[in-house]
Amino acid sequence: MNDNAHIDVVIVGGGLAGLTAAIHLSKKGIAVLVIEKNNYPKHKVCGEYVSNEILPYLQSLAIDPYRHGAKKISRFLLSTPNSKSIETQLPLGGFGISRYTLDYLLWQKARASGAQCVQDTVTDIQFVNNTFEIKTKNKQYQSKMAIGAYGKRSNLDSTLHRDFITKKSPFLAVKTHLKGDFPSDLVALHNFKGGYCGLSKTENDNINACYITNYKAFKPYKNIQNFQEKVLCKNRFLKEVFENSIAVFDKPLTISQVSFYTKKPVEQHILMCGDSAGMIHPLAGNGMSMAIRSGRLVSQLLIDYFSEKKATRATLEKKYKQQWNTAFKRRLKTGHIIASLFEMEYISEIMLMALKGFPSVLPKIIEQTHGKPLIIK
Repeated sequence: MNDNAHIDVVIVGGGLAGLTAAIHLSKKGIAVLVIEKNNYPKHKVCGEYVSNEILPYLQSLAIDPYRHGAKKISRFLLSTPNSKSIETQLPLGGFGISRYTLDYLLWQKARASGAQCVQDTVTDIQFVNNTFEIKTKNKQYQSKMAIGAYGKRSNLDSTLHRDFITKKSPFLAVKTHLKGDFPSDLVALHNFKGGYCGLSKTENDNINACYITNYKAFKPYKNIQNFQEKVLCKNRFLKEVFENSIAVFDKPLTISQVSFYTKKPVEQHILMCGDSAGMIHPLAGNGMSMAIRSGRLVSQLLIDYFSEKKATRATLEKKYKQQWNTAFKRRLKTGHIIASLFEMEYISEIMLMALKGFPSVLPKIIEQTHGKPLIIK
């Protein structure tokens, strides 16, 4: 795309949220440019369980996860650091698919819909005279609207002086794929001292193992292998998986300073979506569904904005804040509460015993972190 070409919307970040927004905007004839720093396909640090709430939506895009090998997931297993466990049926169910595959499928769909996609890194965004000026390492663009969909944290957050970026976050995220035995219909969440690990099968029969820990718990063990052996494997469920599986990746993927602080859905007129707007604790799961849902939400509001002659930016931003909070604020709060309780080992053991005594409660808690099926009419 020429630097001076007409652009209605620049989307910074081509993950689930950004690509979803690009698909719908482009289908309506809105000129979209997606700027993504990575190439496709690529593995990302992410739990790879997806709630069925967005399955009808994907199918409306002619994307059938099961045709690409996704695993149908219907059961949930939760364990404490002392290996006490409880299992339940997932109220809505879900599927297991890697970001490597799902991002690639959405990227192909975005390009087929007419979105322009470039591989570059955005270094600055300025809002001047009702226009966004976007600088990358290689070019400079102008657009009427900008969507921030660049993930958990970025140098852009510092450039934009976002509140959460000034607060140090003590969390480290680690992801790997394993070859071994694990039920295809199960998503498991196993707590250990200082964190928790999610396990589920993906489309190529790999086990996705993704965990969050704090630096205080990790620091004495120097490296990931040692930490997994000495800390994660004290949970017998994790011990069984890690000791009887073979690593697929040459080395695990990591992200440092993962932040769960509150973020704003609009920053300096940029409409934030996905993890850029707010990240749910992995302990509550379902971040992939939320990202896709938020991309759909922001795109629909922008479509309405461009079609209304008297629409104002202020009204658009107000509507987006309201609708984003309605859709996700409760989920984020619930996830934060759940994670806070499980950080206290003694409390988590008591909670699990209570859940065993009242088995109908756990599915209701799960429902609080999930939404209704997203159906496009």
